[in-house]
Amino acid sequence: MFKNLIVYRIAAEWNAGAADIESALDGSRFVPCGPTQQKSLGWVEPRGEPGGALVEVVGGHLLLKLMTEQRVVPGSAVRQRVEEIVAHIEQTTGRKPGKKETRELKEQALHELLPRAFTRQSATRVWLAPQERLLVIDAGSHSKADEITTLLIKALDGLSLTLVQTAMSPAVAMTHWLGTGEEPYAFTIDRECELKSTDEMKSVVRYARHALDTDEVKQHITSGKVPTRVAMTWNGRVSFVLTDSLQLKKIDFLEDVFEDMPEIDKRDKDAVFDSDMAITTGELLQLLPDLIEALGGEQVLGATAAPVTPSAAQESAQASAAAPAIPEATDAPAMEMATSTPPWAD
Repeated sequence: MFKNLIVYRIAAEWNAGAADIESALDGSRFVPCGPTQQKSLGWVEPRGEPGGALVEVVGGHLLLKLMTEQRVVPGSAVRQRVEEIVAHIEQTTGRKPGKKETRELKEQALHELLPRAFTRQSATRVWLAPQERLLVIDAGSHSKADEITTLLIKALDGLSLTLVQTAMSPAVAMTHWLGTGEEPYAFTIDRECELKSTDEMKSVVRYARHALDTDEVKQHITSGKVPTRVAMTWNGRVSFVLTDSLQLKKIDFLEDVFEDMPEIDKRDKDAVFDSDMAITTGELLQLLPDLIEALGGEQVLGATAAPVTPSAAQESAQASAAAPAIPEATDAPAMEMATSTPPWAD
């Protein structure tokens, strides 16, 4: 049900119920893009039933779903249309449009092409855990999450949200785990990570399907590279990739998680929906506190962060590493070297 997590803390004074939220969001139901509209977003039914509830409640947890639709106009098509307009102006008037007019022509070209453009839809789930005062967004980037939280705060009177922050930054913690080989309680380190240098080169080393408890990885850390992504598994039940901005990506519930689920009729869509949501929220509400604890606990606004620095973690790695010469990147299986930010990075 969830593939990515960005987690917010809900302020204590806000306590709106499902009916209040339903009423507030009803005027912002999703409407598809008009012929010349580039983007449209709005709330849809989480169960996928037209005209149904916008707020689903299962076991005290609330689920929302935001739909976004965009008309996709290729940049090449816009440029081609602008060139045609410019050529027509030059032929009929004998003058060449200036920079300001050309910018205006780009807007004109886009407006002309929008009615013929294909539309693309994407849905984002939002989960509220009122008792734990958590709001969780299944977004792959903070920009998307910011867009959704802005809509919610505007629609829901009194709602105040703050990103969950930890006393120890994920980058520092991941540096320590990889550098010393010490895994946090209830978690194991899997076979995927990304390390990035902090110098002007911004070089990147990525490992996939590769053991990370090696001297080679420790040597990268002692040389100054900092982990930005590390794959982990919690209690053998949920695997994910932790990022340096405290996002959870590529969430995967392992087979054992669903073995204990009660027998249900797979043809009963409502029963399947309720079961999936109950299992998902139940597992994640156990994972998140363990992860926060592994990162030194939740950072209270205004409090002093845990006194751990990347350099200290790197020194720990240096002490435990055998310090072999760094092999060429091509010698490491399933490893990629790069000097630019990967396209999926936020």
